[in-house]
Amino acid sequence: MTSELDIFVGNTTLIDEDVYRLWLDGYSVNDAVALRVRSGILEQTGATAAVLQSDTMDHYRTFHMLERLLHAPPKLLHQLIFQIPPSRQALLIERYYAFDEAFVREVLGKKLSKGTKKDLDDISTKTGITLKSCRRQFDNFKRVFKVVEEMRGSLVDNIQQHFLLSDRLARDYAAIVFFANNRFETGKKKLQYLSFGDFAFCAELMIQNWTLGAVDSQVDDMDMDLDKEFLQDLKELKVLVADKDLLDLHKSLVCTALRGKLGVFSEMEANFKNLSRGLVNVAAKLTHNKDVRDLFVDLVEKFVEPCRSDHWPLKDVQLFLNQYSASVHSLDGFRHQALWDRYMGTLHGCLLRLYHD
Repeated sequence: MTSELDIFVGNTTLIDEDVYRLWLDGYSVNDAVALRVRSGILEQTGATAAVLQSDTMDHYRTFHMLERLLHAPPKLLHQLIFQIPPSRQALLIERYYAFDEAFVREVLGKKLSKGTKKDLDDISTKTGITLKSCRRQFDNFKRVFKVVEEMRGSLVDNIQQHFLLSDRLARDYAAIVFFANNRFETGKKKLQYLSFGDFAFCAELMIQNWTLGAVDSQVDDMDMDLDKEFLQDLKELKVLVADKDLLDLHKSLVCTALRGKLGVFSEMEANFKNLSRGLVNVAAKLTHNKDVRDLFVDLVEKFVEPCRSDHWPLKDVQLFLNQYSASVHSLDGFRHQALWDRYMGTLHGCLLRLYHD
């Protein structure tokens, strides 16, 4: 009597997304097994605890072997040891480089150095994110920074090319790299209400308008460094508040255009000169590294907080900024229109994002 058997042999590497998440979150094998048991997997599959332990360990071994490839994602695509479908490769990469909002807010704008890495214990305790996960996320930020810091070209494109991240995640990493390079202060108490998304939005505007790459696509580090010549030129804007006639005319133009349109018109009229001095003086101080670092602190102190204290609704803030920016073009004695537009075009967007009424 003969028997016929159909045999299929495959070597596709199996990836359990739930176990991968536990590994990324920094859980030990035993902790991961306990969490899987709690999820009801034994009842769902009929497996024993010993099988679940072995399965979890097997996945963890695979992830550890894959990790060195994930440090340079193109290597994962071109290696032949692990047979992983392209969609699974993309998932592995995207999730490996994903980060926690709570973690990135703690390190955003800080130097990606050993000194900051020493603080990870405290960050882990504060955020509830495991130390192992904090280290992975920090090392990812640092790795991306080191790879792209000397590159010519678009920061987002360079990150996508070398780390194969989605457009959204590449843009987030561009913001992290940009903030680390320019050391913007984000940790002060008065900035705690702002999310990473708020800062990333502003970073994208600054990269597009205030960097060397905004004016010359052939410059090295073009999206990393602010355009120093532009920052020096911003001192020319001081005439808007130093010249009394220009200041009065600017106020008159804005008030005439907004009369009857703002719910806080009287507050705006009374505080116009202080608000204008604040916004122009922020520009004039950006020649100094410390003032560049304190940009967001200054914007909140000089504009957001005064408007908040007078209970400006967001729509009134938008109307004011629109008219405040545009009316400068009607000032005959002002000769720096293009500089003003480059400055206020970005500031306008940032201030609306920073203003939570």
